[in-house]
Amino acid sequence: MSAGPATSLDDFKKSARRLRKAFLKGEAGASDRVSAHVDPAKPLRHADFLHVIAREAGHDSWPKLKFTLEAASLSREERAERLKQALYFGQHWVTEKLLADDPTLKDDNFGLQVALYDLDAVRGVVAADAAAATRLVGVRSPILHLAFSREIHRRPERAADMIAIAELLVASEADVNDGYPERPGDKHMLSALYGALCHADNFELGRWLLEQGASPNDNESLYHATELEHPRALELLLKHGAQPDGTNALPRALDFDDEIKVRLLLEAGADPNITVPDHPSGQPMNTIPSLHQAARRGCSVKIVELLLAHGADPDTVWDGHTGYAMALIYGNLPVAKYLVEKGYAHKLDRNEQVLASCAEGKANPGSLDIARLSKEDKSLLTRLAFIPGKLEHMKALIAAGLDPNEPDDMGLPPLQVAGWNGLADEMAYFLSLGPDLTHKNRFGGDALDTVVHGSEFAPKRREADHIACARLLLEAGSLLDPRYISGCGNEEMAQFLEDWLAGSADEAGSPAIFR
Repeated sequence: MSAGPATSLDDFKKSARRLRKAFLKGEAGASDRVSAHVDPAKPLRHADFLHVIAREAGHDSWPKLKFTLEAASLSREERAERLKQALYFGQHWVTEKLLADDPTLKDDNFGLQVALYDLDAVRGVVAADAAAATRLVGVRSPILHLAFSREIHRRPERAADMIAIAELLVASEADVNDGYPERPGDKHMLSALYGALCHADNFELGRWLLEQGASPNDNESLYHATELEHPRALELLLKHGAQPDGTNALPRALDFDDEIKVRLLLEAGADPNITVPDHPSGQPMNTIPSLHQAARRGCSVKIVELLLAHGADPDTVWDGHTGYAMALIYGNLPVAKYLVEKGYAHKLDRNEQVLASCAEGKANPGSLDIARLSKEDKSLLTRLAFIPGKLEHMKALIAAGLDPNEPDDMGLPPLQVAGWNGLADEMAYFLSLGPDLTHKNRFGGDALDTVVHGSEFAPKRREADHIACARLLLEAGSLLDPRYISGCGNEEMAQFLEDWLAGSADEAGSPAIFR
């Protein structure tokens, strides 16, 4: 029976709890309400009842209902800021809701008009004040608001307006090589080209910028182009003269065992033996010869053949290891076998033998001489924790003496690496070892924050289950900061976290009726 219309978030939550109790009692009205929006035959969670309440209130989901109520309490300035963030991160449902509630919000500043491809508004502003085309709006100039906007994926039909805005801005002195510091005081700039081609995956705008003279050698674009699901951006950059050496693009392409991108870079002159210094931003780069990278990233023999054909040196020693030793240490047995067949095997030292035995799954691999391990070897777990299927390998390494909490260069311990990538079995194992859940990495996130961000931004893998990882952390005692929810653009993750807050830990996460 209805208790009257809900008007606040607490009211809606109470309505969900009442519905749940009525459903458990078998009340016909409750069953009808639930079956209208979810499958009542499945094991129901608290989130399902929240979903029913949201649908009855005219919203697509609980996160959208919650956002509607929260947005109503924001000042206009705060809503404009939230719209800017949604455009930057591609949180299209947030963009749509804010604009549906107030279509005039787009006119709160010139950056929003540009990022939303409002050609008429942009023309009007520039006609009245030509300097607006280059004046900062926040930390970014208008052309950067355009480049870093992901609106093209919500409104692809506005591509022509987007290009027309770019032309108008450049005609009014905007610089196609403009950039902004990721953090205040940084000397390294994130370029408009990187924003368009890589951050926003906006091929048309990226191509236009290059055609207008944007430099392809901006210390960002070539590297990040290897991370995209297609090779078009990489091909485009190389066509416009991007220089692979010094960017670490080749090792990054090897991360994905991507033969097409690796071949493109090698044919463009990438040196397979070169190593590069840290990135100009200060972030440590994965500086490593390509053969070693292919060995440790599980690349195919075909990739290794390609590298050797382009001059990769099989005798190079990096961090104390040859490429052959690296293949054995990381369990890339097909590549190790191939190198043996080609005459490129090398004798292993004692630690290498133990590391290789761990990778092979031998019952008694022996103990490592930790004092003789390099920093890279000590953090080997972080190099494996993002790869599905490496759990037994990692267990063997820990049994041999590796520290399960040893972080990588950015301060992420293996637990956080597994969580970022959504690998629940690996996370469960590291949790069993009693890690510090509050440890902050160099990005400022703890374990739960890292998982939440990973649900939105980590490479998409079929094995990934970020919600399962978040549940494991919450069950283990991680504290849920409400800001993790408000900043989350992944609707399913936001719904799960809301579910956790709305109900008890047992309701949200244990194998009971509401699981």
